[in-house]
Amino acid sequence: MTLVILDRDGVINQDSDHFIKSPDEWIPLAGSLEAIHDLNSHGFTVAVATNQSGISRGLFTEKVLHSMHDKMEMLLKEVGAHVDSIHFCPHGPQDNCLCRKPHPGLYIQIAEKFATDLKKAFVIGDSFRDLQAAIEVGAQPLLVETGKGKRTIQNYADELSLHNVLQFTDLAKASQYLIHNNS
Repeated sequence: MTLVILDRDGVINQDSDHFIKSPDEWIPLAGSLEAIHDLNSHGFTVAVATNQSGISRGLFTEKVLHSMHDKMEMLLKEVGAHVDSIHFCPHGPQDNCLCRKPHPGLYIQIAEKFATDLKKAFVIGDSFRDLQAAIEVGAQPLLVETGKGKRTIQNYADELSLHNVLQFTDLAKASQYLIHNNS
């Protein structure tokens, strides 16, 4: 089993600096659902790890978050795809919890669920905090340019180079790389 952990906002669906607060605002990025299908078809285990501080900020409830994930799973099912697990952190930056990226708590939860070594896992994210958590646990970080990805490249070019972070235009390109090099 090869584990791929995906960030949600900016990787699978459109992102917003004002938060994705409802199922109506949850809009998949072009090709992202099909990319997950491709990973599924080649035997990858796909998990989602997402910070959702909008809950602690009072912008939406955990029930609404589950509705967003229900929409995501329904749209994935329509293309013959699925995610094997969804993990989220409802806390805000001030809470300093260990599950909020850049801390690796969500990744550790996922590794425990699938009884796998994170050093053999891949993490695909659009923000530096996604990658920091991956680096901390020894997973291979991949950066996509969608969402906050271009901003991450501009602001963290030296760190990305130092940690050999692979960069791709989107989830579809990152998935094709994984399929051709690791399946």
